Amino acid sequence: MYCGQKKRTYFGRYECNIMDVRVEFGRLKDELATTNTQYAIRNTPHVTHHAEQSHQDSHNDVKSNILLDLIKSRRSIRRYRPEPIPRETIWRLLEAASWAPSAHNRQPWRFAVLTDMADKDQLARAMGARLRTDRTADGDDPADIERDVARSYARLTGAPVLIIVYLSMVDMDTYPDARRARNEWVMAVQSTAMAAQNLLLLAHAEGLAACWLCAPLFVPELVQDRLGLPKDWQPQGLITLGWPAEERVKTRNPLEGKVRFLATTEMKRTL
Repeated sequence: MYCGQKKRTYFGRYECNIMDVRVEFGRLKDELATTNTQYAIRNTPHVTHHAEQSHQDSHNDVKSNILLDLIKSRRSIRRYRPEPIPRETIWRLLEAASWAPSAHNRQPWRFAVLTDMADKDQLARAMGARLRTDRTADGDDPADIERDVARSYARLTGAPVLIIVYLSMVDMDTYPDARRARNEWVMAVQSTAMAAQNLLLLAHAEGLAACWLCAPLFVPELVQDRLGLPKDWQPQGLITLGWPAEERVKTRNPLEGKVRFLATTEMKRTL
């Protein structure tokens, strides 16, 4: 570029005189100063850290609110629409379960998945027969027993998917004394329960409904043998799963009275 009075000067594809050039240089100088300031801000450690931290905090708030809403809005739903659940969706739920924390990271959970109506019918009838026998031995009213058996059958066969949750002790630690052996088993139970909670939460996030049933605890050998599963698989619960056909509203008791924040001085007084 060349400049001079009465001479043509080319700057950005338009003609200008010397005053035009000075004005243009002034504008560019201001732009350069602004650019340098922005660059300095982006590359100054404490400024960058605070900006990134603020963005990260906002992102974490969004994630935590989503998770809390899922936890608080999940319900135990027992009535389902008949549409099947894709296998890949079931697999995603089981994958979520497998990422639960576990004692020694031994991951003692096991799962049996039933989707065929014949299999669900067979299991429901066998469990219903045992329920009838036990309640009859208790001396309960026969009409009440039959209603209970019918309700149990409907719940198990009305769900598109049944997931029986087991634990296995094969990878857990072993002890020669009953006290520590019992504690190790409880640790496996706790780990398996956390896996089931992961599954229930992701099911809710997927728009599915589910319900945790403890019935297998009352007939462990039946649930194990009827499905031909390994002897080390100990049934802990059963999850019915499907697309919701009902809505439920639940509340929770206040935490006051269930929680104590202990200060060091208070802890010393209780020792």
